[in-house]
Amino acid sequence: MKRFFLPTFALGALVALSACSPTIPDSGAGVGFGDYNDFEQAQAARDAAMSGGGALPPPQAVSSETLAPAAASGIAQATTAPAAAGASDVVNASPANAAPVLRAGGISAENDFNAVSGQRSIEGDAAKRAQNQQQYQVIQPTALPTRQGNAGPNIVAFAIAAKNAKGQRVYRRNSFNAERKYQRACSGFASQDQAQQQFLAAGGPVKDRSGMDPDGDGFACAWDPAPFRNAVNG
Repeated sequence: MKRFFLPTFALGALVALSACSPTIPDSGAGVGFGDYNDFEQAQAARDAAMSGGGALPPPQAVSSETLAPAAASGIAQATTAPAAAGASDVVNASPANAAPVLRAGGISAENDFNAVSGQRSIEGDAAKRAQNQQQYQVIQPTALPTRQGNAGPNIVAFAIAAKNAKGQRVYRRNSFNAERKYQRACSGFASQDQAQQQFLAAGGPVKDRSGMDPDGDGFACAWDPAPFRNAVNG
């Protein structure tokens, strides 16, 4: 049997490499506790406090010594990097704004119930609301103004004057080739209001030479008078 002997310098190199190898952290230890048993006890005490069995346990301080070196360096980077990155993006308040007056507990006076109750009462607020209501002005709707000049038919006045609902036949129409004439006549208008105005100017609603009102309700190209009627009736 052959035996192999390492030279002295090789044996020394292996000892040096083993001394420099990093220590593997214990992943079984609880973070912030001595061991997992301490964590379970603290968790049980917290659950008992949440269910009414006692006060909440004090928070456990986590130091960098209890964390793995890599985790500790990661936390330090996470806490310092955002502050440095966002330093130039801070938006300062206007100098014209007065600084809020902080009271006990770190809240401002307008959010402190005791401070506000000392300035005004519930009865005072009710009197202030009643005073504001007396100053309200209710403006009643008036009649529609009359158009001046030759501006064409008034579709708003027609919508209010017409008593029938949309789709309710009132006038007789020729049903021959009605669908084709309807599509051709209504496709040339940018809006239904323009189509209705042209329909009235051409003799509508009694006459419908272009076939814009095939159902005979007096409303061309699916024009609906309901929005104008609702505006007047409130």
